[in-house]
Amino acid sequence: MDNWDEIRTAFQVARKGTVSGAAEQLGVHHATVIRHIDALEQRLGVKLFQRHARGYTATEAGQDLLQVAQATDDQFTQLAGRIKGQGEGVSGDLVVTSLGMASRMLTPILVDFQAEHPEVRIRYRTGDRVFRLEYGEAHVAIRAGTMPEEPDNVVQPFMHQQMALVASDAYVGRHGLPDGIDDFKNHHFVVHDNDNSRAPFARWLRGMVSDDRFTYRATDNRNMLDAILAGAGVGFVLAQELARHPDLTEVIPQQEEWAAPLWLVTHVDLHRTTKVQAFLKFLKARMKSMET
Repeated sequence: MDNWDEIRTAFQVARKGTVSGAAEQLGVHHATVIRHIDALEQRLGVKLFQRHARGYTATEAGQDLLQVAQATDDQFTQLAGRIKGQGEGVSGDLVVTSLGMASRMLTPILVDFQAEHPEVRIRYRTGDRVFRLEYGEAHVAIRAGTMPEEPDNVVQPFMHQQMALVASDAYVGRHGLPDGIDDFKNHHFVVHDNDNSRAPFARWLRGMVSDDRFTYRATDNRNMLDAILAGAGVGFVLAQELARHPDLTEVIPQQEEWAAPLWLVTHVDLHRTTKVQAFLKFLKARMKSMET
């Protein structure tokens, strides 16, 4: 790729928004940055940036080019991580990702693993977005739902995440408990703000309750739990939360169809590295001890 330096320069200009910022990032003179941008625009025959007093803003053509540059930069970063990972011990960053509701279970395990391996720096990423293992966004992912099918990933069964449909004492004091599923139409519910959630319990509830009864929505599972505890409505919590919150009462018995399988996912290129294998072994041992 004869003009990769020019593309890389354009990528940094777009990221930083200024010639001086890109020059500092690349370790070159600002004149080199300007020369690369001018040469690339001349070669492609289009303007990649709009120049203004505050710096540079990518044009539509520039955005198209920069998407390719971003993907290429990600691939180089991931390649460097793989090469480094092949020879490292149990040290450096360990990036683990899961849904936020798994935090209470996973955080003590991560803390204890770090205590055994003090040279490890834990980076725990939560959220609904699927972090891309092929781009090095995580070493280990714990995913819920159907079995992940991305190529080049190693997928292992982890556990089943059982849910409970509950109401707090605060809610019951104001509205009482639902008298079975037929009485749901007379009650308020706390749900996730994403109507397209594929979680089995969320799909089940959408099939049982009309949308107008979803009177409290939140984007984070911790916020949903807080709302349920505060009496905003009936909602789902992890079954383990029942022991921690005696003011929660199950509305109806737990149903097997609410449970979501969890999967351990690693990228094939990093699966056998010392650090990843050490964490997987530690995690599985801890989960086994919780079951006994």
